[in-house]
Amino acid sequence: MVLFLFILGIILLVVGAEMLVRGASKLALVAGISPLIIGLTVVAFGTSAPEFAISIMSGLSGQADIALGNVVGSNIFNVLFILGISASVAPLLVCQQLVRLDVPLMIAVSILMLVMGSNGRISSMEGAFLFLLLIVYTIFLFSQSKQKNKNADCPLPLGEKQSMPLKSWVTNIMFILGGLSLLVLGSQWMIEGARAIALLLGISELVIGLTIVAAGTSLPELATSVIASLRGERDIAVGNVVGSNIFNILGVLGLSSIIAPEGIVVHAAAWNFDIPLMIVVAIACLPIFFTGHIIARWEGFLFLGYYVAYTLYLILASAQHDALPFFSNAMLLFVMPLTALTLLIVTIRECRSCANQLKL
Repeated sequence: MVLFLFILGIILLVVGAEMLVRGASKLALVAGISPLIIGLTVVAFGTSAPEFAISIMSGLSGQADIALGNVVGSNIFNVLFILGISASVAPLLVCQQLVRLDVPLMIAVSILMLVMGSNGRISSMEGAFLFLLLIVYTIFLFSQSKQKNKNADCPLPLGEKQSMPLKSWVTNIMFILGGLSLLVLGSQWMIEGARAIALLLGISELVIGLTIVAAGTSLPELATSVIASLRGERDIAVGNVVGSNIFNILGVLGLSSIIAPEGIVVHAAAWNFDIPLMIVVAIACLPIFFTGHIIARWEGFLFLGYYVAYTLYLILASAQHDALPFFSNAMLLFVMPLTALTLLIVTIRECRSCANQLKL
């Protein structure tokens, strides 16, 4: 019964997010907004609605570990798994705006989250500040889209303003409202199921939030990015992930901290390992995005490999398995340094290639 409730909650979250994204995306296209901006805002915020619903309900019910784990775990899942799978399907072209503005912002707000959690809690005032940053960021993106209606930096054509009959307006608004309703109901069932599973397996709510809940609430991002990649809408595929990560921290965590009676508690385990890993994952996007403004297939497989390793670490750590020290040392002393060296070499080559082109 518990597992059925959990799975049914995931299904409602996915269906609700799909309805929300479909309605919101069509309404956004009417305004003539570019695919990148749609990916960074409407699609990203819409596909993050499950994380939003789960974290808000968790905060209200006093389950801050699930709320925090959901945000951190979803951000890690979005980059390593979703970008990894999308790039494995087809190499992803990256718009220069992402490299110049949005990825650095994703890194900055991730570091800000670590700083705010250094005292073991993200307070309501800090949450309000995060949410204010989200409002400023969203206004900036839409104003920029209006000012630069023909952005040459982006490899894909911009959305063209379209007319929409009244019946379509009503239909899309109904999709949005219906999607929100399913998200609220699905989030309640999923939280109840996740909490019961954690109790049955003897696993902490933080680990459940970092893995099962994070992966479950990120299914809309996964479906959206993979389908966008297959259809060639690569701005939406990449912008969806980056925008979702920014929204998760500024919007989901910010509002959860405001609503939760005593803010969001940040346990030492999350502050010492999971949040720093989220920052490292965000920083890893820069050299990969920078090299030729493309995420190659081998980089996608690299991201996927790291997500498998991260999940395995969480399972071993939760079970206090004897293989944990060996696994941790192998990752720290061999795999991660080798990856960093590879990315450094690729970045240096790209810089030299750019310098030679400028000389010519």
